[in-house]
Formats: sequence, C-alpha cells, structure tokens
Amino acid sequence: MFFIFLILYCVTICGNLLIITLVSYSKSLHSPMYFFLSNLSILDILLATDILPNMIHTVLVKQSAMKFSDCLAQFLFFLIVESSESLLLTVMSWDRYLAICKPLHYNLTMNPDRCCILIIICWTLSVLIVVVHTFNVAQLQFCGPNTVDHFFCDLDPILKLSCSDTAIIQLEVTLLTAFFGIIPFVYIIVSYIIIIATILKIPSITGRKQVFSTCSSHLTVVCIYYGNIACVYLVPSGGQSASGGQSENITKYLSLSYTVVTPLVNPLIYTLRNKDLT
Repeated sequence: MFFIFLILYCVTICGNLLIITLVSYSKSLHSPMYFFLSNLSILDILLATDILPNMIHTVLVKQSAMKFSDCLAQFLFFLIVESSESLLLTVMSWDRYLAICKPLHYNLTMNPDRCCILIIICWTLSVLIVVVHTFNVAQLQFCGPNTVDHFFCDLDPILKLSCSDTAIIQLEVTLLTAFFGIIPFVYIIVSYIIIIATILKIPSITGRKQVFSTCSSHLTVVCIYYGNIACVYLVPSGGQSASGGQSENITKYLSLSYTVVTPLVNPLIYTLRNKDLT
C-alpha cells in the first residue's frame, strides 16, 4: 500500500504539473478554458499534498499521531480546496456556456482580466467562509477519545470526538453545502441543458461532435466530482450497529475516490479527450 500511494502521489503531481507547464508555455493554449484548467490542476496538487503524504506516512509506520492544530489545518486546507474546486467548476461551465451559446460575446466577456477576477473570487470566498467555519470547529470542547477513525481529518470524524453541542456547526455545514454544493451543481446542470439544446440545433453531425468535444472533458470531471461527493456524504452513518460500522467503512473507502483518485484522473481526462494537449 505504501508503494501504491507513493506512485499515485507522484503520478498526480507530475500529471498536473505537466498541464500547468503546457498551458504556461504554449501560446496556443493561452485561452480562458486552459487558464481555468491550469488552476484546476493547482487545486488537485494542493488536495493530493494535503492528504496523501500523511496517509503514506501512516501506512509506512503503521500508526500516526497528529496535534489537534495539525488535524484542523489539514481539514482547513481540504475544505478550502474542495470549495474552490466547486466554484471553479461552476466558472468553467459558464465559460463553456458563453463559448457555445454566446460565441460573438465570448472574447469580450471572458477577457484575461475577468478570468483573473473570477479565480480571485473563487479563492477569496472559499478562504473567508471556510476559515470562519474551521474557527468555530476549533472552539468545540474535545474531552473524549482522541482517535480519528478516518484516512484524514474530515468534519464528521472530528465532530465525533467532541463533547460539545454541535448544532451550530451542523447548521453551518448545511449552509456550506447549499452554497458550495447544491447551488453550483444546479447552475452547472442548467448550463449544460442550455448547451446541449444549442448543440442539437447544429445541422451537421460533425459540427455537433466538434462543439461537444470542447465541453465533454469538463462535463466528465463534473460528473466524477459531484458523483464521488454524493456517494460519500449520502451514505447513512447507521449509528453503532454492525451495519452502521460497515457503512462507515464504506464511507471511508469512498472518500479515497475524491481525495486520491479524482486529482489523479482529472489531468488524464483532459489530456486523453483533448487534442490540444496530446
């Protein structure tokens, strides 16, 4: 398992760095779509670096001890990256909507300055909101067990160690889920309904394929991202029963899909399905 996770981490870093390098040095890739893609690669690198090194260390030494502040720091960066990625995927869907449905206004609307502003907004909103939420989690009292039954410091395993009332934290989680999850997902779905309707109006089959190919990679990444998160967080906890313990184990293993697998496959999806990057 040590060598598997080590190889996965190295391939993830190399693949995403390759995309960032290609976008930076190839003038033909200096477009909003690839600018957003390079930022997605940065987020994938940060996510893998936040989770995998500690996981590799844990597998190697068979046990791992973390300070509470380190655990909160890992949770903070994890939540910032996931929130920023959700907003970034929403921005990328808007970019594809403008490129396909409003092509005459695309160059004027998606100019370099606006692209940078959109990225700054994604990061700023994520950092500000997540820092406040993490600060509130840090104010809880932890007087019970001190073992996190998970691969990393996620919110649910942390809350299980607290002996404080977590009602306010749960309310914050609901608001965060709506802001960073449900609203972006609904916007992306509506955008792609309009995009697909526009593509179907193209008379030639070849033209439809060419236009759809410009957004198929992003659509695939969106499906993997939201599909994995839905599978993880919609699995019922089940309490203390045997089935509850089994569902918790399923949740833990499913969490590997969006913390380890997703950063690995994102560059593969964009390189294999995009002729400009191959």
